[in-house]
Amino acid sequence: MNHQEPLTLYKLIILYVLNQVTFPLTRAQISDLFLEKGYTGFLTVQQAINELTQSGLINAKTLANRTHLQITGEGRDTLSYFENRISETIRDEIQDYLKKNELEMREESSIRSNYYRAVNGEFETELTAMDREVPLVTIRLTVPTEELAISICDNWQKRNRQIYQYLTTELF
Repeated sequence: MNHQEPLTLYKLIILYVLNQVTFPLTRAQISDLFLEKGYTGFLTVQQAINELTQSGLINAKTLANRTHLQITGEGRDTLSYFENRISETIRDEIQDYLKKNELEMREESSIRSNYYRAVNGEFETELTAMDREVPLVTIRLTVPTEELAISICDNWQKRNRQIYQYLTTELF
C-alpha cells in the first residue's frame, strides 16, 4: 500500500462525515472524531483537510480562531463515486459518533464570533448565533483594543445562551 492510499481514505472519511450533517463542522471537531476513533493523527487529518479545500471538495471559512468546513457539490459528487471504499464498519462508527455528539457539535458550530480592525483603528466584533445556517441573532460591538475584542469573542462562546435569553426576555 503506498502512502497516498491511506490519505485518500481519510479524505473520503472527511467527505462522508461532512455529508452526514446539516451544519458546518470545525477542523477541531473533525480531528476529534479521527483521534477518538484512532483512524490517524492530527497532522494527517489537517493535511487531508487542506488538500480537500485546495481541490474544492470542501469549503473552509475561518472566523476568529475556528475554521468551519462544509462539503461542496463537487465533494458530494466525488463521495458518491467512491463512498464504497469506506468500510461499513467505519461508516457505522461515524454514524454512532455523530448520533452521540450531534447536539454538542451543532451547538459549537452554530455559535460564531469574529473580530477585525476597523478603519478608525478600533476593533469590531461580530457575534452570531445560527440555527441551520440561518442567523438567529447578530451583535456587532466596536471596542478600543484587540484584547477587549478577543475577550468579547471568548465570552460569547462561553455565555451565548444567557446573553441570547436576556435579549429575548428584554425585547419580547
